[in-house]
Amino acid sequence: MPEYKGSCHCGSVKFKIQSEIQELTTCDCSLCIKKNAVMTKVHEDDFVLLSSWEHVSEYKWNMKIARHFFCKHCGIYTFHRKRAQPDHYGVNIFCLDDFDSSVVKIRATKGDNMTVKATDARLEWQGPRTA
Repeated sequence: MPEYKGSCHCGSVKFKIQSEIQELTTCDCSLCIKKNAVMTKVHEDDFVLLSSWEHVSEYKWNMKIARHFFCKHCGIYTFHRKRAQPDHYGVNIFCLDDFDSSVVKIRATKGDNMTVKATDARLEWQGPRTA
């Protein structure tokens, strides 16, 4: 199985994945729209953080299920624990070294209709959404 190494911009957050990358996804939820990442899905057994967690910052919002990880030094979004599949990571493919994304299909996923239950939702959100 192919192995890819990845990192943030400054190199503080390093990881590797083993995956036959067959699909890339975008998401139209309010967070993904703002971070503008293209992701691939990898099972947790196929993801290894090579650097220390001390360089990683975590952001949780809404239902606090998905866990979004950023480099605490350069701010780059590197990966997240998926809400719909908590045993998988979504990996920002732009952080992968030597990966040619032009040969893999990109699928747009619907995230803007996920349930939002946060009482502190920002005004630009359309309020509670239903799945």
